[in-house]
Amino acid sequence: VARELNRIGVRAFCVATVSEGIELRKGGVKGEILILGYTHPSRISSLRRYRLIQTVIDYPYASVLNDCKKKIRVHIGIDTGMHRLGERCDHFEQICSIFRMKHLKIEGAFTHLCADDSTEPMEKSFTQGQGTAFFETMKQLKDQGFSCKKVHLQASYGVLNYPELGGDYARIGIALYGLLSTGADTERCNIVLKPVLAVKTRVAAVKGLYCGETAGYGLSFTAKREMKIATVTIGYADGLPRALSGGTGKVLIHGFEAPILGYICMDQTIIDVTDIPDVTQGDIAVVIGKSGGKEITACDVAQQADTIANEVLSRLGQRLTRMVVS
Repeated sequence: VARELNRIGVRAFCVATVSEGIELRKGGVKGEILILGYTHPSRISSLRRYRLIQTVIDYPYASVLNDCKKKIRVHIGIDTGMHRLGERCDHFEQICSIFRMKHLKIEGAFTHLCADDSTEPMEKSFTQGQGTAFFETMKQLKDQGFSCKKVHLQASYGVLNYPELGGDYARIGIALYGLLSTGADTERCNIVLKPVLAVKTRVAAVKGLYCGETAGYGLSFTAKREMKIATVTIGYADGLPRALSGGTGKVLIHGFEAPILGYICMDQTIIDVTDIPDVTQGDIAVVIGKSGGKEITACDVAQQADTIANEVLSRLGQRLTRMVVS
């Protein structure tokens, strides 16, 4: 994904960890790469080696970075209400002290909006309050003579629901995949989002199951009639939520729905193909995406698993081969 974004002109990226930043650099990604999370002091040298930018998550951490006695490129995290990472915006003197640290090359500052997925009165007031607190902090810093090149506070929902808050960057995440966290949010979106990701697997085996026989771990499924079942080569180790077991979830084959039978296994999943004609070994089964006139979205999977699409997509395993198609 990052290489494709590079190709179309994107030159600034965010990652969660230093390891992810290194992976992008080794993969040939060019431009700025900001680590949003904590990097242990033992790995500080990697920041310089791979030309990465580190988030200053609070004043004590700024001191740790500064004590390394090497110039480190950083963005300052400002906590305006989420209370996760960042120095509190009301700790203005400590923020100023960070700007005075001679070994920190401060290239930006940001905050994180925590209720921007809603425009209900309470969430709207809170989000606007976060924006006000952040930009007031930036103004006070400027009045004190501190320069901050870039500021950012928007992610996918903020761009869509509160575009007036602005910023120099937007940290787009879930919307890159052409959807939002839930199906309802995607449908309400004021722009058309089109899913760009599909997850497909293959049929490993097809066999009969007699009435009264069981299938899967723990005797978790019992056939009430003679059936035809198939095993597909994807499991919970690949990110398929185990909560989809027992018929809660399904896949698509040849444009037909194939319910999941029994418990999802680590590496395989058993499905019901009784009423689907001509299913054979090697056939493609669609976990997320389209088959014939039917579609399963990441939001559909998330709803069945009682979670959000962000979790479903971020947990897709490394064993799944990534392919870019036009």
